[in-house]
Amino acid sequence: AVLTGKVIPLEEVPDEVFSQKIMGEGVAFEPDNDVVYAPADATVSVVMEDSRHACGLTLDNGMELLIHVGIDTVDMGGDGFELFVKSGDRVRRGDRLISFTPEKIKAAGHPKTTVFLVTDEGNASNIRYLSGMDAKAGETTVITYE
Repeated sequence: AVLTGKVIPLEEVPDEVFSQKIMGEGVAFEPDNDVVYAPADATVSVVMEDSRHACGLTLDNGMELLIHVGIDTVDMGGDGFELFVKSGDRVRRGDRLISFTPEKIKAAGHPKTTVFLVTDEGNASNIRYLSGMDAKAGETTVITYE
C-alpha cells in the first residue's frame, strides 16, 4: 500500500479516466495519512515537477506504476504538495515519495482519493488487485503478481 486508509476498487473513483481504467488497472485509496510511500523497490520513472501530485515508478521486472494524489489536483499547480524524489532516483519500499495537505485539496474542491495504477505489466503475470479493506502504508498488500 502506498498510503494508509481505505482501499477501494477503481470503479468507485469519481473520475472517468480512472474508473473506466483508461490509464490502467489498479486500486484507489481514501487516505488517512498525508504521505505517499514507495510500495516496492523501484526506479522513479517520472514525476510531475510543476504540480507535484503524481509520480511513476518502474519495478525491476519492468512493471510500471502510477500514483496520482487526488482527483483533478493538477489544477492546484503544486500548492499543498511536496515531492521527495526526482526522475531517475532509486527508491526502496517505504521511502517517502510525495506529501500532501488534505485540507488544501478539500479547499480547492477536489477529492483526496488517490489512485495506484499498473500502467504496464512488464514481465509480471497473474496480477490481482485487492480492495475493500483498510490498508497500512508499506505493509498491506494491495497488488499481487508472479
